[in-house]
Amino acid sequence: MRADRLVAGLLVLQARGRVTAAQLAAELEVSVATARRDLEALSVAGVPVYPQPGRGGGWSLVGGARTDLTGLTEAEAAALFLLLGPAARGGPAARTALRKLVRALPGPFREGARAAAEAVVVDDDARWGGTGRPRPPVVGLLQQAVVRRRRVRLAYPDREGAATVRLVDPWGLVDKDGVWYLLAGTSRGRRTFRADRVVSAEVTDEPAQRPEDLELDAVWDEVVTELEGRRSAVVAAVLVPAALVPVLQSLFGRHCTVGGAQADGRVALRVAAHTVRSVAEQLAGLGGAVEVLEPAEVRTELARIGAELVARHSR
Repeated sequence: MRADRLVAGLLVLQARGRVTAAQLAAELEVSVATARRDLEALSVAGVPVYPQPGRGGGWSLVGGARTDLTGLTEAEAAALFLLLGPAARGGPAARTALRKLVRALPGPFREGARAAAEAVVVDDDARWGGTGRPRPPVVGLLQQAVVRRRRVRLAYPDREGAATVRLVDPWGLVDKDGVWYLLAGTSRGRRTFRADRVVSAEVTDEPAQRPEDLELDAVWDEVVTELEGRRSAVVAAVLVPAALVPVLQSLFGRHCTVGGAQADGRVALRVAAHTVRSVAEQLAGLGGAVEVLEPAEVRTELARIGAELVARHSR
């Protein structure tokens, strides 16, 4: 588990002062590439780990620190636990280990470390149906707000596309297949904000309100259930050649259910999207290889798209 490796790698560095990626890989029984990625992750997160190139070089802690976890500064502890939090949600043993690590910190650091561990809910790699995007720069600022428990003043588009300013209590962040979301409390209750749509964000000095019994994983599950319900309002039964099944699964993500093989070798599937037009548009790119059995509205929309294409390109 990555949480175990990150802590183990940090402790190896603190004990030895300097190691190469190959030495750390041998110590942790992982590949050199994995060890290098973990070292880079610690450095990017703010833990003072840096590489020294050349003969006799390797990775070191700034100042040659050789202490246990209690030797971390408050900022370094928060940076480390920001990385450990999502990775430690893999099971009861991992969560118990994280709690022990928190208790190993000096008292004043514990709240910040606990908040950092909860700043990101989990890496949710189940696709909505689209592809991931680069991490928006505002995510780092939002993480700081979650860790520091400070309110954020967001400028965010409303349904008409006009940016409106709102004061929110940041609860946590979600990385869903490369698309980042902020879960927050507002004057109107819980809201979800997509990070790449944030026009501007400012961390205020006002303390953020966070429900004592808040379980971010459970909140995100509720959000996903609500959104998936909206995105799967229209369901179509289709037949496709077996070779196209992975294509449909990629297009529709979790909204694609594979059925049985037919006598002619084709496979039955059920696909869903939020509108008739959306279902038809995604299927239209596969041409005559896809046969829609039902509903009639999707068949009609596909015929309309086909006629439109013929009219535009027949010349």
